[in-house]
Amino acid sequence: MFTRESKVINQFSRFAHGYDTYNVIQAEVAQTLVGMITANKYTTIVDIGCGSGEVYKNIKKRKIAFSRFIALDSSSEMLSLHPSNVSIQKIRADFNDINTYQNLELKKETLLLSSSALQWSNDLEFVMQELSKNTSDAYFAMFTSNTFKTLHQIAKIESPIYPVEVLKKSIEKYYHASFELKEYTLSFQSVREMFHYIKKSGVSGGEKQLSYKQIKELMCKYPLGYLEFEVLFVKATSLALCK
Repeated sequence: MFTRESKVINQFSRFAHGYDTYNVIQAEVAQTLVGMITANKYTTIVDIGCGSGEVYKNIKKRKIAFSRFIALDSSSEMLSLHPSNVSIQKIRADFNDINTYQNLELKKETLLLSSSALQWSNDLEFVMQELSKNTSDAYFAMFTSNTFKTLHQIAKIESPIYPVEVLKKSIEKYYHASFELKEYTLSFQSVREMFHYIKKSGVSGGEKQLSYKQIKELMCKYPLGYLEFEVLFVKATSLALCK
């Protein structure tokens, strides 16, 4: 049986080279996340679940200086799309794997970022605990289970990602954190176009697969001209490292 993360990896890898055409919401989320950063200079920045590089692109736009940028992703296809230069170190690794953290060798002053990735944690508390051991300051953006809420209700399926309450509870065990919840909608000309987006964007990775008959029925019943997204933005300081 595939784990939650392995399904996500397959989804993102399969559509990697068309991803930037469909990651409208993810791009907006990355821009908002980077806009939360208060300092303008760091020695090292690490982006967990970096994808095709939206976080990095926004850091360059904001002129945030750094000596080293670590781009970590479990999909080699995504890493191939991420910008490259001498200051960027690309690492293919799974943030669900303990070996990932043992090999990163990060310092307390490293800035930790993650946009639109950690909601796919197999064990969210494990991931938060390991991340909090390595760096002091972190900024996260995670989609919540209210993403595609109406679609899930009509299809009678549960969201594959965590509710906001679970995200907050796990984060607060390991971080002193402030939270901001944002809602987004993305409009489409037709329900068919909407389903095409869901398939190509990777946002639906790990969802229960519907039969052709179920999809057809859902397309007839879906009442909205848009998809719903909910994102939890987090500014955090490690409890383990601030003592």
